Amino acid sequence: MSELQTALVSDTWIKATWDEYIKLIENPAYEKAKGYYHNEHMRIEMPPVGNDHASDHTIVISAISLFAATKNIALNGKDNCTYRKTGFNEAQPDVSYYIGENADVISYGTSIINLDIYPAPDLVIEVANTSLADDLGKKRLLYEDLGVKEYWIVDVQNIQVMAFVIENQGSKRITESQILPGLTIALLKEAFRRTRQMNQGQVYAWLLSQFQQ
Repeated sequence: MSELQTALVSDTWIKATWDEYIKLIENPAYEKAKGYYHNEHMRIEMPPVGNDHASDHTIVISAISLFAATKNIALNGKDNCTYRKTGFNEAQPDVSYYIGENADVISYGTSIINLDIYPAPDLVIEVANTSLADDLGKKRLLYEDLGVKEYWIVDVQNIQVMAFVIENQGSKRITESQILPGLTIALLKEAFRRTRQMNQGQVYAWLLSQFQQ
């Protein structure tokens, strides 16, 4: 508790009770912060403000939207949505999706998605500029425990995409999405590489040509 009584250190895990975490994340001073809670530890992240993170965040959302539209895949995406298993876990991933038969499971008017009532999202994505080690480590364990089906990490600095399928509270690397069949991780990586050389409109046109083949 002593750490919480001093100036909060963001972007690191701090031991805290669930009630301490909720009190902090509901404080108006942290209205724009992202919160995570797992194994009796909390992590508060201030929103990224850089061009690189914002650009790759936009690209991954657009790529999935274009792919789903061309392949007639039902989905609903969430941008910085909160998922809560009361008393145990909370996550606010950069991007998340309900796909296929789960596409319409969350109705409009829902605020925090209560995982005691609703299923976990099928796909969770973290865009990592300065948080890569944590996204690969403790957050990965958090999403394993939440029971998401697939977890992607966009490594902004190294222009990489790492994708994992999650089964039985464990995860393993994949080279093609299992919940978006036909979408290869290599193609996503190439899209991010192209964003360093051309504008996003040109990248979307290239993606569309690939998806329509």
